[in-house]
Amino acid sequence: MKQRILKSIAALAACAPLLGWAAWPERPIRMVVPYAAGGGADNTARIVAQQMSTTLGQPIVIENRPGAGGVIGADNVAKAAADGYTVLYDASAFSVNPSLRKLPFDATKDFIPVSLVATAPQILVVSVTAPYKTVAEFIDFARKNPGKLTFASAGGGTGSHLAGEALNEQAKLNLLHVPYKGGAPALTDVMGEQVSAYFGNVASTIGYVKGSKLRALAVSSRQRVPSLPDTPTLDESGLPGYNVVEWNGVFLPKGTPADIVQRFGKAVQDAVADAEVRKKLLQLGLNPAGTTPAAFDKFVREEMGRVNTLVRARNIKVD
Repeated sequence: MKQRILKSIAALAACAPLLGWAAWPERPIRMVVPYAAGGGADNTARIVAQQMSTTLGQPIVIENRPGAGGVIGADNVAKAAADGYTVLYDASAFSVNPSLRKLPFDATKDFIPVSLVATAPQILVVSVTAPYKTVAEFIDFARKNPGKLTFASAGGGTGSHLAGEALNEQAKLNLLHVPYKGGAPALTDVMGEQVSAYFGNVASTIGYVKGSKLRALAVSSRQRVPSLPDTPTLDESGLPGYNVVEWNGVFLPKGTPADIVQRFGKAVQDAVADAEVRKKLLQLGLNPAGTTPAAFDKFVREEMGRVNTLVRARNIKVD
């Protein structure tokens, strides 16, 4: 009798973690956004988190931890308990930082990719008075006038910087990179012809294009942007395979139980599939995704490989 009781207690003890995971979530979840409040990633995280809170039955509390290009916030999550109550909502910098910065964590080993939330194409814009109206004309002008054309970015290592360097690499150009502290001053100087071109995200740039203050030559994704149906892709414009997009996605710390990863991933997918959420994401110039953990893991690894190849080819560095 005593032996049977001991066996029963041991069996219950073995099942306890599983019972705990099945009950997850039992309290609010902390979603760390490693960027400032009010930015693109923060706005998107709040839209998705609100819908996920309804699905999971617990509040998802956004915690902004900006600094070092997203490294500070990511490191906080890397060192958090792997219990499903701390999650990272990161952006393209996650796949860029390993090639440009010394990190206090291993981006490929210390996190579990949960779901790709959305991707964001960029628009290659120039002044409305520029002598080139197509990508082919832009490239031809650059080759005939070496050293004359420049491209702006929102800062070293940002999506706009990498998109410009990818253009340099594939078109065999040598456009001079001019980094700015953010996209707004870069847009202003393109309009003022202080710099020749800029890859701007759809949300911040399309108003200038539709208002005839900037000319759109192409978009950086493989698919055209619905709000700019007549603007071709760079792939269509003589640079086959060109595809540089920014993205947002969700990660959990390594060691998080597989059951929680799958359930959290399903909650992200359901949130992104919601009609109202999709509408809001599209209004921000994002293409909703909502992938499985396996698909997102493959996406992140491919992005890291692509960025690393570009960084080495163009000798890209950040301060």
